[in-house]
Amino acid sequence: MAIAPKLQQRQTQSLVMTPQLQQAIKLLQLSNIELAAFVEEQLESNPLLERGTGDENRREEAAAARVALEEFKEVNMDAPNAAAESLDAPDHVIHEQSSSADIAADVGGAVDWSKAGSGGSFTSSSDFNPMDNVEAEITLRAHLTEQLGIDIKDDKERLIGTYLIDHVDENGYLRMTIEEAAERLNVSTARVQSVLTQLQTFEPTGVFSRDLKECLSLQLRDKNELDKPMQVLLDNLQLLAKHDLGKLMKLCDISKDALVEKITILKSLAPKPGLAFGGEVAAAIEPDVAIRETPQGGWAVELNSDTLPRVLINNRYFAEICGPNADEATKTFMTECQQNASWLVKSLDQRARTILKVATEIVRQQDGFFAYGIDNMRPLNLKTVAEAIDMHESTVSRVTSNKYMNTPRGLFEFKYFFTSGISSLDGGDDISAEAVRHKIKILIDEETDGKVKSDDKIVKMLRSQGIDVARRTVAKYRESLGIPSSVERRRILKHKSA
Repeated sequence: MAIAPKLQQRQTQSLVMTPQLQQAIKLLQLSNIELAAFVEEQLESNPLLERGTGDENRREEAAAARVALEEFKEVNMDAPNAAAESLDAPDHVIHEQSSSADIAADVGGAVDWSKAGSGGSFTSSSDFNPMDNVEAEITLRAHLTEQLGIDIKDDKERLIGTYLIDHVDENGYLRMTIEEAAERLNVSTARVQSVLTQLQTFEPTGVFSRDLKECLSLQLRDKNELDKPMQVLLDNLQLLAKHDLGKLMKLCDISKDALVEKITILKSLAPKPGLAFGGEVAAAIEPDVAIRETPQGGWAVELNSDTLPRVLINNRYFAEICGPNADEATKTFMTECQQNASWLVKSLDQRARTILKVATEIVRQQDGFFAYGIDNMRPLNLKTVAEAIDMHESTVSRVTSNKYMNTPRGLFEFKYFFTSGISSLDGGDDISAEAVRHKIKILIDEETDGKVKSDDKIVKMLRSQGIDVARRTVAKYRESLGIPSSVERRRILKHKSA
């Protein structure tokens, strides 16, 4: 058979994701904080995008989006339908979306898609800013730097000290070795150790430690409490964590009363001395949706409009720049900007619709939890929700990442409501793993000295309640709750009652 080059035609099918679809998917999985940052970047880079300020601008936004869509005929459009479903399309087509008024009809009221300058669904006053109530505190780094300037006079040692301060974490621990610092600064380890010894005398006592043992040792030495038994106790902190007082008494060679006294001293120390000083204020979690009970006994699911950025497309500016006298480069650039702006508006609308749709189905599936509590939580997975709302499972997975709902029972992440199921002995519905964990915690919380329940005992008690669960499952759930074994719990209870 002769080998020769040939030309062949083949017809194949492949999944093509346009940049616009990639953007829609990206926005879907962003948290509200990340979304706000992304929109800010777009506002700075796209001259046609403007920040919305009111209802009239929202109407202009919807009109501008429709005009832009009509102008770009090269984009394939289907009949208008639920925009959230377009993420599940088998090809690169993204369907045209409804306006904000249509979405408002879906939820039974006006929906503001963005963070407005006035009003909002979660705050009574637009002038309220929780950060105004946060008192400015001196940071740990500033406090250490101030002491460095006073206590260390040598310029080179002060530079070494500054470098080490830059590698102290918020807890007050030094997160690098002496050898690493010496190598990077091209000085001897002895000189770094000398500076570190001086730094470890700074306030708060215990800073610049490399581990918990050193941190506690510095504080005990400062209190003149670091004797031999205390040093042995520090060398065996793992036994203290297990409340194995018998072994500790033998190792320290002291009586039980003396050991309890030293443990009391240890408990008075600060394992994370750096936390006594200010740092960056943790960002508060803002819910994406709110759940409230209706007078009819059902549940209303509402988007938190305060977390949704509002953007408008300035078509007048586009028409002005792309007038008869505009060159081709300008027209090409502005056309691209208009297309990107149009897709951003669509994507934000699409994201809001999808979040609302998924949240509504979660509430429907977990109605028992909202009405009666965690014991009535149902097993739920992504596939069940995806099939119920006719979306792809991966879309639901993206929606539930970093999204929160404010409910009458507290603030919960969407993923909290997705749990596996435990079989029921009576043949009824499966029981949520989260509900089983809650039952295990209640059984252990009821324990008293002399009546500590082993994992096997908990298995029998759960089976008496109709829950078919294995011992290893009980142990896994107990450990996930941070609850020690029955042996360690017995020691703890004996220590408390002593």
